[in-house]
Amino acid sequence: MSQEKKEVGQYNGITEGVIWQQLLLFFFPILFGTFFQQLYNTADAMIVGKFVGKEALSAVGGTTGTLINLLVGFFVGLSSGAAVVVSQYYGAGQEEQVKKSVHTSFCLALAGGVFLMVIGEVFAPAAIAAMGAPEEIRAYSVTYLRIYFLGVIGNLVYNMGASILRAVGDSKRPLFFLIASCLTNIALDLLFVVVLKMEVMGAAFATILSQLLSAVLVMATLMKSRESFRFEFKLLHLDRLMLRKVIKIGLPAGIQSMMYSISNIVIQANVNGFGTNTIAAWAVYGKVDGLFWMTMDAMGIAITTFAGQNFGARKLERLKKGNNVGLIMTTLLTLGLGGLIMGFGRPLSILFTSDPEVLLLSLNIINFVTPFWILYVAVNVYSCTLRGIGDAFVPMLLICFGTCVLRVLWILVAGAISPGLYTTLASYPLSWGITSVAFLIYYYRFSGMRKLNRLMQ
Repeated sequence: MSQEKKEVGQYNGITEGVIWQQLLLFFFPILFGTFFQQLYNTADAMIVGKFVGKEALSAVGGTTGTLINLLVGFFVGLSSGAAVVVSQYYGAGQEEQVKKSVHTSFCLALAGGVFLMVIGEVFAPAAIAAMGAPEEIRAYSVTYLRIYFLGVIGNLVYNMGASILRAVGDSKRPLFFLIASCLTNIALDLLFVVVLKMEVMGAAFATILSQLLSAVLVMATLMKSRESFRFEFKLLHLDRLMLRKVIKIGLPAGIQSMMYSISNIVIQANVNGFGTNTIAAWAVYGKVDGLFWMTMDAMGIAITTFAGQNFGARKLERLKKGNNVGLIMTTLLTLGLGGLIMGFGRPLSILFTSDPEVLLLSLNIINFVTPFWILYVAVNVYSCTLRGIGDAFVPMLLICFGTCVLRVLWILVAGAISPGLYTTLASYPLSWGITSVAFLIYYYRFSGMRKLNRLMQ
């Protein structure tokens, strides 16, 4: 059997077999990969928090993370559009279109990386100041951001390459690359921060060097492939029609991610007003909370890829069943994870801080927010299925208004009437619940899935 046929056989399982098994086989490598990706910043926060102090922890784990998610998240959202396009063409067996979509996507990643690098270097001080970060953490925050954005091209190249591999069903190799780069990040953190005493600067350099490694690994894999998604420098150019299709699907996801981050910036700015202890506790919760979001992201990628390939292959009944199976699986995962987090919240928090006040605050936040995670399940599953079939614009509007605009309005209005941490935290269950109801109505009454249902009748 030729190498090409081996690769085809390796990647084509999504349109065949038992749905829940195929979703799990695809989900777990993504989950573990997302876990190791989460460890990039988590390792920085743990080592900096233990060996430098809570001011450095607040900078690395709180304020800078929110700003990075705002800018990088937008372009990662665009890469999800590329993944949908690639998965649809791959499922349909249109090799030339796969090639065009792959190379157009990398042009977009490189251009986005250069843009973000310039924006990050120029506006880092102003952005940190605008968020109202306390004076004692501003210098740390600016240092971390500027170094991080020096290496942001590697981040975007890896994310685009990993999205393409996952789009064709290969979720294992991106996992291996993340494991290698994460272990590199931890080793470099210990070297730069603990041994060389480089503090926040060392954590930032460790992150960008490890991200560069993951980018090199994913590009080497794509360049060696014998399949239609093989990357070749001589084919690197923008196909306008393909770019338009990628942006049509990816731009709503990018805007959605950006709106999430903007609402989180408003919340972070609000939290900053409660002092360094609360900022540090919020940063600790953010790391624990990341376990939930990486689970949602992994299942979301699995559902989107499943929907995209089956839509491209015109297996519409299987596509519909995949959404229902994904909904059940995501609900069970959320309930199980929520129980574990609430049961082991204290030992998890101790990984990041030994300060008793910060520890108590972080546990209070965990116990308040975690039971409401279940309200987000419908938002995640329905939006990802719809994105997989190319219905991205209205879901973006629902998420932007329901989980972003509504959250900001709550902070501004309710926060002014009854200021306090728990008023701020209440914005999460409120926005998730309302957005879930909106998705249920749209999915079953107005969405692209309703049109597909009519085709199957």
